[in-house]
Amino acid sequence: MSTTLGSKVQEYSLTATQTARDELIVNHLWLVRHLIGKMAARLPLGVDVENLESAGVLGLVEAANRFDTARGVEFKAFAALRIRGAIIDESRRNSPLPQEVMQHVSLVSKAQDGLPSPMSIDDLALTTGLTNDQVLDALAAIPLLQVKPLDETRDDLRHSSLNAPESSMERDDQKRLLADAIASLPERERLIVTMYYREDLRLKEIGQLLNLSESRVSRLLTAAQFQLREYVSSHS
Repeated sequence: MSTTLGSKVQEYSLTATQTARDELIVNHLWLVRHLIGKMAARLPLGVDVENLESAGVLGLVEAANRFDTARGVEFKAFAALRIRGAIIDESRRNSPLPQEVMQHVSLVSKAQDGLPSPMSIDDLALTTGLTNDQVLDALAAIPLLQVKPLDETRDDLRHSSLNAPESSMERDDQKRLLADAIASLPERERLIVTMYYREDLRLKEIGQLLNLSESRVSRLLTAAQFQLREYVSSHS
């Protein structure tokens, strides 16, 4: 192949790659706003939504640049992790939590370190002296202070092929364990988890269907996520 022809092939390949990347970004811009809507009730009051959208778009661009079709994972799932992480990072930088919530987070974190697994929300409330709702609000706030949010922990289980080279048997075991964990939830929490993760509904939409406030749905989802994590941790 001549040098000129080789250069043209490389140029065409680069252009095709850039076009595919740009199409991924444009076709998934809706996902940024959708994820912000799903996370809205769990973000600090007064958060600047425009800043979150800008951060989410940057996360989408990063996902498009890093996406590899050879991994066998759909782009939506791959991008959602990075968009959500970018949104949480932006929220953490620009919307500090109230001091009272920070104190509650500290109490709950210490209680988690000291209690044996599996633990319950009631265990945390009894240990910290907080109400169940205060414990749930603290658990929901922890992702804004940590590198790895609770949502992402569960998504890693659901899309484990993103990061880990486990065998298909190990992935099947993880899926069965997570299915068992979901089945162990109380009926209402199980329904909320199904609507939020499998049907991809926003908290507001779930609240409308269940006749619950958005904040109540958020707390119930936090409780469900906590129970899932404890179940998986104690059965792994």
